[in-house]
Amino acid sequence: MTSRVCINRLATGIPGLDQVLGGGLPEFSFNLIAGQPGSGKTTLAHQLMFSLATPQRPALYLTVLGEPPLKMLRYQQQFSFFDPAAINRSVHFLNLADETLSGDLDKVLARIVAEVEAHNPAFVFVDSFRSVMLADSASGNTHNSLQHFVQQLGMLMTSWQATTFLIGEYFVETDANPVFTVADGLIWLRQSVVRNSMVRKMEVMKMRGQASLPGLHTFRMSADGVEVFPPAGSNTPAGSLPHSDSSGDLLQIGVPPLDEMLGGGLPRGYSLLVAGPSGSGKSILAGAFLAEGARRGETGVIAAFEQRPDVARNAVVTGLIEAGRVSLIEARPSDLSIDEVLRLMLAEIRRVKASRVVIDSLSGFELAIAPSFRQDFREELARLVAALSATGVTVLMTSELEDRYTDLRFSPYGTAFLTDAIIVQRYVEVDSRLRRMMAVVKVRGRAHSNELREYTIDDGGLQVGAKLTGQHGLLGGRPTTGPAGNHQARPPDREP
Repeated sequence: MTSRVCINRLATGIPGLDQVLGGGLPEFSFNLIAGQPGSGKTTLAHQLMFSLATPQRPALYLTVLGEPPLKMLRYQQQFSFFDPAAINRSVHFLNLADETLSGDLDKVLARIVAEVEAHNPAFVFVDSFRSVMLADSASGNTHNSLQHFVQQLGMLMTSWQATTFLIGEYFVETDANPVFTVADGLIWLRQSVVRNSMVRKMEVMKMRGQASLPGLHTFRMSADGVEVFPPAGSNTPAGSLPHSDSSGDLLQIGVPPLDEMLGGGLPRGYSLLVAGPSGSGKSILAGAFLAEGARRGETGVIAAFEQRPDVARNAVVTGLIEAGRVSLIEARPSDLSIDEVLRLMLAEIRRVKASRVVIDSLSGFELAIAPSFRQDFREELARLVAALSATGVTVLMTSELEDRYTDLRFSPYGTAFLTDAIIVQRYVEVDSRLRRMMAVVKVRGRAHSNELREYTIDDGGLQVGAKLTGQHGLLGGRPTTGPAGNHQARPPDREP
């Protein structure tokens, strides 16, 4: 052969599925959609059919179940993708139950051939193919007859230039079955319940001629049908903005003294972790970050995971949300995956053309995702931050810390390494009163202040004041505050 055959890839119309498949569905391929009962096989098949079929390229849906197609359609029409006008125009349903129950595979194949010749479909669906297998087994036919049937069906569909889908109920992938060998594509659907959270996952076990994304990919079924969530980073738009060290590309936080502590501001495209105990003003700083962006003509996105998100309750930010300058994502379900959250955030970033993103907070984020995903939270969060940073947006995350005074940690998840900058907020006791202080711990690749600065919170927001002085400062000891150094501060008494 002197030239390569170009395989056309069909856009499935299902959010996220084309990326998982490796660029779309190969035209004229012979595919199997498999999984346990209730895993979403029929819904996925119908969504594919209504998305792909046209009057010029119709679809033929062959049911080999005992129930009539009308019963199946009664439920499938509840989804938004269902188009009643397409029935008998670009989508045709036929029932092969009689032929299947006879146990004669030659008779089943002959009926399929007759219907394909009559309708000349571009897409053929056989649901459920496992019923054909069971009928063959019940009739006493040998395994070779089923293998012959599958091979004949595959060759016929290829010669008719039809893209074919066999839908089957399989409980384990290791079932010895000739269809697994003949199929060009094998999509396996799974579902499991973990602590009252339903988690659905998809695996493209096989897709000839193209590199599909390996591993398990979460998907959700809603009134709109199936939505697949590729892993973080695989769905990041191209043309990302690189980190910049130039002073002209510095982003202002919204608190001038803090910008000075950062070395003039935060490089655009960086990720910033604001860590501190409850009530230290993390969400207020995040609100100032968004408000400063709006003042400069930028738009922002908040992903709020707290039960009562403080950022969203900020009067200034509320006004920005109402004005359309900031978009609020409130993700409350307890069965989310990080890949699903990332897809929501990327969609909002593109929709409002955001340049600033806030995640408030990491502890709420962890509780919002399904329990089965929490054991890998650290690794998944690292991929999410990398994917967001690749788009060029500047990300601010808040992290709740237990203030232990002698324990200099910045995140309970060990995620400090994945951010480009860290601001830590702490309490100190001065004259039997708690006072707040902050420090810039890290700004990757840039010089920054190492001062400990006292700050207050009032109606105007966060006010940064004089630096704290003392021998031990943040780790305890007896720091003083103010130029005169007349206020002695010590950590509160604690049990040994």
